[in-house]
Amino acid sequence: MSAVGEGLVAPRRFRAWSRNALVFAALALLCCISLVVSICVGRFGVPVDRALALVWQGLTDPSQPLNAMDERIVLLIRAPRVLLAALAGAGLAVSGAALQGVFRNPLVAPDILGISQGAAFGGALAILLGVWGMPMIGMVFAAGMVALMLVGLLARIGGRTETVTVILSGLVVSSIFAAVVSLLQFVADPDSSLPAIVYWLMGSFASTTWPRTLTAIPGLILGTALLWSLRFRLNILSLEEAEAKSLGARTERERWLIFALVAVIVGSQVAVSGIIGWIGIVIPHAARLLVGHDHRVMLPASILLGATFTTIIDTLARTATAAEIPLGVITALVGAPIFALLLRRHYRERTGR
Repeated sequence: MSAVGEGLVAPRRFRAWSRNALVFAALALLCCISLVVSICVGRFGVPVDRALALVWQGLTDPSQPLNAMDERIVLLIRAPRVLLAALAGAGLAVSGAALQGVFRNPLVAPDILGISQGAAFGGALAILLGVWGMPMIGMVFAAGMVALMLVGLLARIGGRTETVTVILSGLVVSSIFAAVVSLLQFVADPDSSLPAIVYWLMGSFASTTWPRTLTAIPGLILGTALLWSLRFRLNILSLEEAEAKSLGARTERERWLIFALVAVIVGSQVAVSGIIGWIGIVIPHAARLLVGHDHRVMLPASILLGATFTTIIDTLARTATAAEIPLGVITALVGAPIFALLLRRHYRERTGR
């Protein structure tokens, strides 16, 4: 490259870096504000300074007894719920971003692999059998992993796995598990287990406690961190198959590694809060509009946006009405119109219309 060319590229890179730095600063600030507001807002309001002091107290001296009402509300009820909502939103968003890169398709979401429906079957079966707590979480996670293994078996044809067959296999497995879940609802007791199954399938953080949050944290954090560590590989996998292989990528092995990490994230989330849709498909689109297609910056942007979006939606779910609204209902009502607008914008950019 000539000296003139380098002189033109350097300012352009600096401008892109400066713009992304401002975007990330704004996203980080918005995420922090949403977390603080979520801890303070509710039927029992807590001032910001008091809430922050209580959180600091919980971090520095967790053994101190909680006697006051605001202490118990902030540290025992809202803190684990806000933390779980933020981690779940971040995990679902980064999962969607990774899958959209692997499949080179902006319409792909984490539930395309059948993991969500498989985990839903595990949860519905646990509720029907009267199993709660850690055994229920174990059943949900195991069912999600079984769904992923079934997709792998169906998608492998002639010793190879193609992207199209993975998508089709995921749709088949999702349909099978959805049908089985419907069958479980049909045979469930309409006075006890059926309402519990229906409400759980809608998704909610209402029953969040510290033990449930600590159960989900390892899978959510580990899966999210490992997907972020694969950001360079995702840039390669988002290329055409031949081009990715020419750059040294073991495409099939690396794809299934990403699928397994997505399964860990989605299984951990569904196990403690039910199915929460649209986050994994809408948030990556928004992140892509803000910082571009490079996974090195798009993944962290998705993490911050996903955590912020889910925290805000969960706050609305528990404060908008006297009875808490299931989270999946609000994410669908908010996510579907946003996705429609993003899709129209994407179409116009591609066609010039």
